[in-house]
Amino acid sequence: MNMLDVKNLKKYYPVNSGFLYSLMKKETKYVKAVDEINFSIGEGEIIGLAGESGSGKTTTGEIVTRLQEPTSGQVLYQGQDTSNFQGKELKNFRKLCQMIFQDPYETLNPRFTIRRTVEEPLLIHGYKDPEQRYEKVKDAIERAELRPAEKYMNSFPHELSGGQRQRVAIARAIVLDPILMVADEPVSMLDVSIRAGVLNLLKQLREDMGLSMLYVSHDLSTIKYICDRTIIMYLGRIVETGPTNDVIDNPVHPYTQALISSVPVPDPDMDREGADIEEELPDQIDLPSGCRFWPRCNKATEECKETDPELRQVKEGHYAACILIGKEGDSP
Repeated sequence: MNMLDVKNLKKYYPVNSGFLYSLMKKETKYVKAVDEINFSIGEGEIIGLAGESGSGKTTTGEIVTRLQEPTSGQVLYQGQDTSNFQGKELKNFRKLCQMIFQDPYETLNPRFTIRRTVEEPLLIHGYKDPEQRYEKVKDAIERAELRPAEKYMNSFPHELSGGQRQRVAIARAIVLDPILMVADEPVSMLDVSIRAGVLNLLKQLREDMGLSMLYVSHDLSTIKYICDRTIIMYLGRIVETGPTNDVIDNPVHPYTQALISSVPVPDPDMDREGADIEEELPDQIDLPSGCRFWPRCNKATEECKETDPELRQVKEGHYAACILIGKEGDSP
């Protein structure tokens, strides 16, 4: 059984609903942030979710953790539909499924010491023994590689560096011993010099705790470093998915190719074949017909404007949604 199964997931936001619009009998329009996606996360697996801003990746992560409710579809946690969780079941799910947010300073209460910050989940979930709470807080802080823990417990967030604050956020997320983690851009606010340390910490926590993880990022270099499989999203849809090395080293969808070509390389003399995205992101309310990427694709044909492609197998475990795949002379 998978740790998590996402089935036909949709999240639509109405943009012109209300009393006045109902009187005028105008059709409600929607931003289709997530539009019928499917994926799974196995036990101990790290899945990367990548794409530009507006692709729907953060919304997906928030639905997985029940911070948002889906419009339709299912999120199955160990085979159970999370939308059915109420009361104690929901509280237990939130204990076992934690989230690391992008900006550590915004997510830490500036009035709380580090000890109080990491202890907060324990108080919420009914840990009444002060000594037990202290030991769990100390253990979580040290597992987050802030050692010795006593050095940091009485500090406040503003007294720490950005990397240290993110480690505090990680300590808070692991203090309840979760088995599923959603990490939303966990290193994007950090200096390049300390990103590797935080990524290595996440990989070590996967090994030590058996964590399964959904790793959300626009940075494909960090995705390649940490993720077993990768999902590429565009305007609410999955356009390519497969083993990370296949997707990043041998991308087949023009959108994935464009994302890869935009990743900086350290050699200024290196000549890379361009796959530039030609236009700005389309209106997310009035989406293009056919393939959603065709207005920005330098390989688009008339058929692309009419046909909405489904995910097709490129090789075992590797899928892409592009009608050009396999066509002689037109293959991406």
